[in-house]
Amino acid sequence: MKKENRLCFRKGLQHGIPISLGYLAVSFTLGIAAKNAGMTAFQATITSLLVNASAGQAAGFTVIAAQGSYLEMAVMILVANARYLLMSCSLSQKLSPDTSIIHRLFIGFDVTDEIFGMSMSFPGKLNPFYTYGIILIAAPGWALGTCLGVLCGNVLPSNVVSALSVGLYGMFLAIIIPPAKKNKIIAGLVVISMLASYLTARLPLFSFLSSGMRIILLTIFLSAAAAVLFPAPEE
Repeated sequence: MKKENRLCFRKGLQHGIPISLGYLAVSFTLGIAAKNAGMTAFQATITSLLVNASAGQAAGFTVIAAQGSYLEMAVMILVANARYLLMSCSLSQKLSPDTSIIHRLFIGFDVTDEIFGMSMSFPGKLNPFYTYGIILIAAPGWALGTCLGVLCGNVLPSNVVSALSVGLYGMFLAIIIPPAKKNKIIAGLVVISMLASYLTARLPLFSFLSSGMRIILLTIFLSAAAAVLFPAPEE
């Protein structure tokens, strides 16, 4: 491994620690859902290692609990995780054109909201080993939290379990605040996206849209508008 790759990998490990801790807390509630669906700790842990997505896993556990079909599960998870398609497209532009398909596939395996945000904040072109470092420390935290949720989730009071998920919002703030402070356009887009998300969730006009679909539509509209109004200089 080249020196630059080693440095980026270590940096990724360091930046992945708070994400891992946040995942440990948030996935605890997911483990409770898995247990209620009749899954064992081993099954839930393997699920979290292979499908590192809270909305998708929650949808899958719901279908399992309802004894639904594989087709129903596939459709629900596709809708719940559709936003990751947009993230992957965006992240592919962050990589150098000569990045091999192997690196692209490995990164694409674990494009979560937090890992995507940290990878996009990497200065210049993204070194895949930086993302590998984040994944290596964050993914086990998600799986471990799920396992603990199955084993001892029902022991904790419900208000304590609900409070654990608050840590995830702190991670999001840590991701968006630094670039927003450096760039007024990004800061404005963050505020607009928050307001738009709130309004579309509250107004009856958009009540027929799922939360995942609202995120996708807002992402496409706002990013397209920003690209047209404030184009980034080409290299």
